[in-house]
Amino acid sequence: MSLIAVFATYYGRALRWAVFLTPLKPQPSIRNLVSATVIGFTAITLFGRPGEFVRPYLIAKKEGVPVTSQFAAWMLERLFDLLMALLLFGFALTRVQEAGPNMEWILVFGGRIAWITGAGALLVLLSMRHFAEPLRHRLLAALHYLPQNRFTRIEKLVDACVQGVEATRSDAALLLVLLYSIAEWVLISACYWCLGQAFAGIISLSFIDVLVLMGFVSFGSVFQIPGVGGGIQVAAVLVLTELFRVRFELATDFAMLLWILTFVAIVPVGLFAAVKEGLDWHSLRRIGREVRE
Repeated sequence: MSLIAVFATYYGRALRWAVFLTPLKPQPSIRNLVSATVIGFTAITLFGRPGEFVRPYLIAKKEGVPVTSQFAAWMLERLFDLLMALLLFGFALTRVQEAGPNMEWILVFGGRIAWITGAGALLVLLSMRHFAEPLRHRLLAALHYLPQNRFTRIEKLVDACVQGVEATRSDAALLLVLLYSIAEWVLISACYWCLGQAFAGIISLSFIDVLVLMGFVSFGSVFQIPGVGGGIQVAAVLVLTELFRVRFELATDFAMLLWILTFVAIVPVGLFAAVKEGLDWHSLRRIGREVRE
């Protein structure tokens, strides 16, 4: 059941991305978006955060839209996921009654960072929604002194960025993205819950406990070491041992299974999809490296 919930999240992400694409392409191919999504998340698992750039690049090429516009769409997706993670993390902080010494500094520091990051993410979203076009005009007006060929290249780049965030200007699209984001995190929580049930009798976690675990782990996932994860396992072990008093060995087993389900399980599917697309290990790595540079 955990795997079903996890695989469903990739389809949900493709549907959400389709909303971002609508201003540029009213009827994008969901099949292309799903393929690019599973390949992209495979690249993240194998290469770490540089693999993030594979997905928007593939979507742009498959759907025939500017690459820059899809990087803007990727930033939008990250902002919505960040806001959902912050809400969950804030909820987790309110549920912590007693923490060990290794968690105290995380609670204090994490609470402050959550407020600052949340305010910043909301500010960026509001800016994209209401000020993207005025900012575009001001930026291009300020760059008119450049040679015509260079100005034309920058103008195309800025226009593509604005097109990539165009979906935020529609109330209906914004609501749809929000609903898809909520559904995404409901599916993730279902994965955590099913895994918790697999440890029933050994680890006692209520549904609220699962949400608390998710809140902390969602921030640990930011630190991704290529091929071995890292942040997810550390965060899960800390929460399980410090908050729920789970034995270290058992917490480690749980954390490893969680990482395998949420990151590694998609790798065989992503590699198969990449081979069908004519991509290999070196191609994926090159895309992530070249786009980042």
